[in-house]
Amino acid sequence: MDNAIYAALTRQSGLMKEMRVVANNIANANTTGFRREGVIFAEHLAPVDGRGDTLSMAHARGRLIDLNQGVLNQTNGSFDLAIEGDGFFMVQTPQGDRLTRAGAFMPSGEGELMNADGHRLLDEGQAPILVPAGATGVSVAGDGTVSANGVPFARIGVFTAAEDAQLTHDGGTLFATDTDPEPVENPQIRQGFLEESNVDAVFEISRMIEVQRAYELGQSFLDREDQRIRGAITAMTR
Repeated sequence: MDNAIYAALTRQSGLMKEMRVVANNIANANTTGFRREGVIFAEHLAPVDGRGDTLSMAHARGRLIDLNQGVLNQTNGSFDLAIEGDGFFMVQTPQGDRLTRAGAFMPSGEGELMNADGHRLLDEGQAPILVPAGATGVSVAGDGTVSANGVPFARIGVFTAAEDAQLTHDGGTLFATDTDPEPVENPQIRQGFLEESNVDAVFEISRMIEVQRAYELGQSFLDREDQRIRGAITAMTR
């Protein structure tokens, strides 16, 4: 296969990955606490023969997570929480502890605060938070202190990934990190609010159109290159 086709195919593969990422962003434009993603393109040189010649190849394996804050929407729910500024809530999942900005929680039958997927919200010591039986007037202070009838009984943990940590999207609104998360010193939690997705739907749709046009242009090049090779083979075999 001609080297030009190899180079074009790597570009097409990267554009397909970006298209899937953009489509996922659009699908989650209304998902509470969702963080948009982008694709990072990189270039590397691949050897093509034993004489030291190289071919410029592209790949799109990296993901960029946009951590800009979304709009805070007031719900007045007692267990609807939003973080203002940096940080994540930590929830306990079967795959391990995960970070999230989605703050819609509810008490289970046993009184444990958890999200809609059944993942338990963790406190600053990374232990589940238990609402006392019969508790009324539950309030959450700005620093995460949870009180019932004016008596504190827990403090919600707010964490952030270490500066050199790799933050990985683990599906939905969850994130995994390759190092132990660090507590945020002065968290700002808003009770009765939920953070909306930080996806700009108009921008993402515009980006999808750009990626689609770029992909079609690459496909057109591949079609012409295929016709050229077929024509050359036909001419040589006459």
